[in-house]
Amino acid sequence: MTTPDLLKRLRTTSFARDARGVAAIEFALIVPVMLMIFFGAIQVSTGFAVDRKVTMVTRTVSDLISQASQISDIDVANAFVMGGVVMTPYPSAPIQAIVSQIYVDANKIAKVKWSKSSNATARGCNDVITLPVGLQVPGTYLIMSEVTYNFRPVVGYDSALNYISPVFALHDRTFTRPRQSVSVQYPSAPACT
Repeated sequence: MTTPDLLKRLRTTSFARDARGVAAIEFALIVPVMLMIFFGAIQVSTGFAVDRKVTMVTRTVSDLISQASQISDIDVANAFVMGGVVMTPYPSAPIQAIVSQIYVDANKIAKVKWSKSSNATARGCNDVITLPVGLQVPGTYLIMSEVTYNFRPVVGYDSALNYISPVFALHDRTFTRPRQSVSVQYPSAPACT
């Protein structure tokens, strides 16, 4: 029997018309793609949730400091701790927070008057800050809070269980006005002239 005759005979037999394994083959082809889409959607939604938490931490720290007329190192440390609590259920270890008081002078130039950080480099005295136009009110003080969070997606390990996922640096900054007085006094902060 020649090869063309063999192929012709296979096409006409019940073997060629048998479709019992097609569903299993389709399932085997589709499952990896569906799992990638599923886990990808989980990671994207987690990233958005963490980004929202970073915004909430920024607002919390700024709000807590702006409610006082005078603060101490303990007050600032407690504000940073509360910011870490806001990050729950996500780890708060990669948070880098800075809180500063800004003074807007008569020329609408905003300069740092004091600054304190949790585990980042604090702003220097008289550093110039670019403010949104609506906040450039001469002779006023603002409390500025900045938070950076390094988000690492859960998936991303190689065969040797080495972490290979990229790191996404999430950052937010917010401003509030002091509520109890014109400015928030921080006697233990380095004095700026």
